[in-house]
Amino acid sequence: MTITSDPTMGDFDVLVRGGLVVGPTHVVPADLAIADGLIVEIGPEIEGSAAAEIDATGLHVFPGCVDPHVHLNDPGTDWEGFSSGTEAFALGGGTCLFDMPLNASPPTVDGPSFDLKVAAAREQAHTDFCLWGGLVPGDVDRLDELAERGVIGFKAFMCDTGVDEFPAADDLTLYEGMARAARLGLPVAVHAESDAITMGLTERARREGRTSVRDYLETRPPFVETEAVARAILLAEETGCALHVVHVSTAAAAVLVAEARSRGVDVSCETCPQYLLLTDEDAERIGALAKCSPAIRPRAGAEALWGEVGAGRIPMLACDHSPAPPELKQGDDAFSWWGGISGLQTLRGTLLAVAQERGLTLPEVAGLTAGAAAERFALPRKGRLEVGFDADLALVDLGHEGIVERADLRYRYPQSPFVGMSTRGRVVRTLLRGDAVIEDGRLVPNATFGRIVRPEM
Repeated sequence: MTITSDPTMGDFDVLVRGGLVVGPTHVVPADLAIADGLIVEIGPEIEGSAAAEIDATGLHVFPGCVDPHVHLNDPGTDWEGFSSGTEAFALGGGTCLFDMPLNASPPTVDGPSFDLKVAAAREQAHTDFCLWGGLVPGDVDRLDELAERGVIGFKAFMCDTGVDEFPAADDLTLYEGMARAARLGLPVAVHAESDAITMGLTERARREGRTSVRDYLETRPPFVETEAVARAILLAEETGCALHVVHVSTAAAAVLVAEARSRGVDVSCETCPQYLLLTDEDAERIGALAKCSPAIRPRAGAEALWGEVGAGRIPMLACDHSPAPPELKQGDDAFSWWGGISGLQTLRGTLLAVAQERGLTLPEVAGLTAGAAAERFALPRKGRLEVGFDADLALVDLGHEGIVERADLRYRYPQSPFVGMSTRGRVVRTLLRGDAVIEDGRLVPNATFGRIVRPEM
């Protein structure tokens, strides 16, 4: 890839020439012109000059990934933070992520904690970011101040979080929180698992000395997800709240969401690579690095979930990147391991590796990893390569096939269950609002200009 620049030239700020532009429905050879951070023209052989021209011959130009489910833990912890997390995200072609509220100290459950997180992110972020606010018991009256500051929505857990400062939302909290969120015009996202069943099964297993990976998987059977999803949909329908179900792991849950949507409930869902690409046998083989909640399913479950993706009933992928220091992923007791997977850097690459065999087109991959999330969460200038949208681009060499290498991961703790898995497409360059964040597979020095993005209702 050749880059030329001349600051004295300039019909445009940047011209990306000769790439294969991955649009919402087609892939077309085209130039792409950028001015003031926006895409201003797409077409063959655009006339004019620019301060910088990028020769993208042989490369595919994707929209930057928009990931609605990421756990970065600034401020107040030494876990994954905005600096390392957004570097990894940008290396994977990402440009806008939604940070979850529970793992920072303090968690993002009110106006002051929101302000602290924004201040921490602004100093470190290499990509744009949105912030989820928390919906926890005793917090309903604070949702207004979070909404005023620009949260993307409110996250609630229907089961134990493992974080004392961010307790699960009981049904009354969830009902009243949804009613308030509906008045505010913002969605509620839920981690949907039955707390009573999972906790009861867990306590029984530990009491009986059953602490293997298989024992953990058996305390999270698929129906605990569908039961909770059905309950969340009922509350959303009753309150008129927009509902988003995070990290759906079963086809049955996706069907419940689709059926509710068909009768007019404003509900959506996402799934994650771990539920599509890994099986329960992989979880046993990999161990602690593959522990997550909901649990990874048997192969038949993964195949059924692929069917929901292919049918369009699951419109978006998210990584649910939830890392932990290595000491929390050690020991013989699977129940004591931190339940979270690192996958922020590899979301699109691992999907592209299997896209053809799964019958996914490149525009569909772009929709799953960018367009659907931006549309669902009211980010009208993100997620697509169209005139008037932010110039968030990933220039990708699809001829490159390899495997996920631990040495290439830029997480604070470079560990992931996807190490050794096939990947396709090397991200050569990532642009955020027209400015380079990644060049030749490396972070550009001083590329710390990520901004908070607020929904435009």
